[in-house]
Amino acid sequence: MIRNVVFMGTPDFAVGTLQSLIDSEKYHVQAVFTQPDKPKGRGKEVQMPPVKELAVSAGIPVFQPVKIREQQWVDKLRELQPDVIVVVAFGQMIPKDILELPEYGCINVHASLLPMYRGAAPIQWAVINGDQESGVTTMRMDTGLDTGDMLLKETVRLEEKETGGSLFDKLSAVGAQLLLRTLETIENGTAVYEKQPEESPTPYAAMLTKKDGAIDWTKDAHQIECLIRGLNPWPSAYTKYRGKTLKIWAADVEAQKTAEKAQTADVEAQKTAGKAQTADVETQKTAGMAQTAEGQTDIDIPADEGVACHAEDPSRIPGTAAEVTKHSLKIQTGCGLLSIREVQPEGKKRMAVDAFLRGYPVEPGEKFGQTD
Repeated sequence: MIRNVVFMGTPDFAVGTLQSLIDSEKYHVQAVFTQPDKPKGRGKEVQMPPVKELAVSAGIPVFQPVKIREQQWVDKLRELQPDVIVVVAFGQMIPKDILELPEYGCINVHASLLPMYRGAAPIQWAVINGDQESGVTTMRMDTGLDTGDMLLKETVRLEEKETGGSLFDKLSAVGAQLLLRTLETIENGTAVYEKQPEESPTPYAAMLTKKDGAIDWTKDAHQIECLIRGLNPWPSAYTKYRGKTLKIWAADVEAQKTAEKAQTADVEAQKTAGKAQTADVETQKTAGMAQTAEGQTDIDIPADEGVACHAEDPSRIPGTAAEVTKHSLKIQTGCGLLSIREVQPEGKKRMAVDAFLRGYPVEPGEKFGQTD
């Protein structure tokens, strides 16, 4: 029977899971282990981690080890004798002595569909990479990094304008309920432990820094728009404008008209080829050849007819203001235009692009990004 629980977690993402354990009549949270208090904000005021705030308000003992592997903390956990340890974004590697201490092991709530996105920032990377779905996995931890045997998964579809922040909130709520279901299956003996493959199909989801928010305008518009959403609210995507930092909070991908025409023509050509394919085997070969030839238009497009992936025209250099009106700003990327919707100039509040343009009249051809 699972009754006594030790909880290890630190950020907002872990709060929902801790709250679900507190609210449950089945479990007794003996103690909470979290990271030490740290200075935050412009004033560098020392603040408690979100998990500690909840634990204190609920009257649960709190421990804040700098290094959980130190013997005093192993001894403390032996003294507590928890039936299970629940770990959610704790921020430290759990040593083998602790992993093997509880009868039912250490159960982790991870914000990805493992084995995808092992690492510290799976939520943001799913958005940055343009994934259509994400989710939460519970697993019994081992000494590796997010490599333990998987228990339960729940998939979450990403909305068209999903941000790192909105997905964070969704997965936090999903994880809280999935943990309770996981503990129930462990307790009643129906849990199925699925081993993970050694290699993950995705790169390691490394912790993000402010430098990761620097926009590379040579990338295509879709990649940049995904970066903007993935880094919202932190660390945020930014560029340089007139020597100062300009954060970009929201944008839309806008394909250039010539590219849209080329794409439409290519789709029609494929439809025609498909009909011919159905009608006759020999026509199928001809149609396939024609389709391949026409398909090249979408790959190798002249500078004046395609998606502006070339820079013969100075106005199409990535990072330049391609189109500017009183209410809109469109910046050239490596492929396509990015229509800016919301920005934040250095030292200012967030604002819609029309408000920005009133205070900062952008000229067509002006450069955004690092300048030589």
